[in-house]
Amino acid sequence: MIIRILGEGQYDVADDALDRLNELDGALETAVEQGDETAFSSALHELLEGVRSVGVAHPADSLDESDLILPPGDASIDEVRAMLSDDGLIPG
Repeated sequence: MIIRILGEGQYDVADDALDRLNELDGALETAVEQGDETAFSSALHELLEGVRSVGVAHPADSLDESDLILPPGDASIDEVRAMLSDDGLIPG
């Protein structure tokens, strides 16, 4: 799966890493629903770090489409709220 972090680039992430990323996504979704800015900031940072740690940088010159798009690390809670679907940012 190819995950893009806006403003940063794409990462190739193995399917077996998605369960952990879904846990981090759930924490982010909860923080957004509760309007908790402190928890939101921490959860967004952890999710993006999770993608960076389990993913491998996708070639920058590749024209491959991203399977998932995540907000940048400096996104606001309102920007992330607009990106959320029923399954959060990472379906599953």
